Amino acid sequence: MTRMILTAVGVLALLGAGSAAAFQTQTEEPATEQPATGATDLDAVAADLAKDKEQPDGTTPEERTNTARLNAEQAARAKAENTAYEQQVAAAAQEEAAAQAAYADETAAYEAEKARVAAEAAAQRQKWEADVAACKAGDTTRCAQPATPPKP
Repeated sequence: MTRMILTAVGVLALLGAGSAAAFQTQTEEPATEQPATGATDLDAVAADLAKDKEQPDGTTPEERTNTARLNAEQAARAKAENTAYEQQVAAAAQEEAAAQAAYADETAAYEAEKARVAAEAAAQRQKWEADVAACKAGDTTRCAQPATPPKP
C-alpha cells in the first residue's frame, strides 16, 4: 500500500501539485495516509518510477510493448482481410459484368436471329400472296401445282 501511494505521489509530483488533490479525491483515501514528502523523497520516488517505468495505470514497458505489437499485428491482419475482401468484391463485380455482357451478347444474337427468321417468313408470305393474286388474275404459271396422290 505504501509503495502504491509513494508511486502515485511520485507521479503526481511529476505531473504537478494540482493533480495531487485530484488523485486524493479520486481514490477517496484520507490525506493522513500519505507520508509527508520533501524534495529528496520525491526525487527518490521519481528515480524509483524511472527504474520501474510503470505507468499510473500499472502497465510496464514490456506490457506496453507487447500491447503495441499485438495491436500492430491485429491491424495488419485486419488490413490484409480488408484487402482480400476488396479483391473478392472486385472479382465478383468483374464476373458479374462479364456475365451481363455475355447475356447481352446472347440476347442480341437471339433477337437478330428472330428478326431474320421473321423477315424471311414475311418475304415468303409476300411472294405467296403475289403468286395467289397472279394465279387469280389468270397467270397459271404462278398457280400452285396440284398435289399428286401418292402411288400405292
